[in-house]
Amino acid sequence: MASWWERHGVPRLIKCACSQGQIMKVRSEVVPHARGEVLELGCGGGINMEFYDPARVTSFIGLDPSPELLAMSRAAAQARGMAADIQGGVGEAMPFGDARFDTVVTTFTLCSVTDQAAVLAEIRRVLKPGGTALFLEHGAAPDAGVAKWQRRIEPVWKRIGGNCHLTRPISGAYEQAGFAVDRQAAAYIPKTPRPFGWYEYGAARLNA
Repeated sequence: MASWWERHGVPRLIKCACSQGQIMKVRSEVVPHARGEVLELGCGGGINMEFYDPARVTSFIGLDPSPELLAMSRAAAQARGMAADIQGGVGEAMPFGDARFDTVVTTFTLCSVTDQAAVLAEIRRVLKPGGTALFLEHGAAPDAGVAKWQRRIEPVWKRIGGNCHLTRPISGAYEQAGFAVDRQAAAYIPKTPRPFGWYEYGAARLNA
């Protein structure tokens, strides 16, 4: 059974931390590229809703395991007048058929899933041939000194941050899962402690 912190504290922490100005700027460079039938995995909080281009998106489904974050997502979609099917569920076992979506969007999601490899396999499964996974994730930093602190902090941070990992690979994880990655940027988030601030974003594509 989830604790009070997991049910109430973590959703608010996630929404606050993941909607800072610099992060929102990067979201605005990733999310508008979504097209066709779109799945947003880890849609909690509805933070990305304002960035979807209604001229490019024909249908939208959001998936998240947190009831509190799902409620925020539904409210965000309603406020924008966006037709959205917001569902509870986990990335390791998505309730969708094979080759369903043109685009899968993940933003600050793969850091906290239980099994990153299983989620990436599911993303491959539900994408149509030629489909695209758009990602904006934080994770393992390339600098040895920062990586050392990430390893030290992670055991405590996971308990505070809803299973958020600091040491998981990002683009390399997509490549390991068989995607062709067009990485558009990788940097430290300004004004953020470096162990928490390394991010990468781009597009991971399936060959047709």
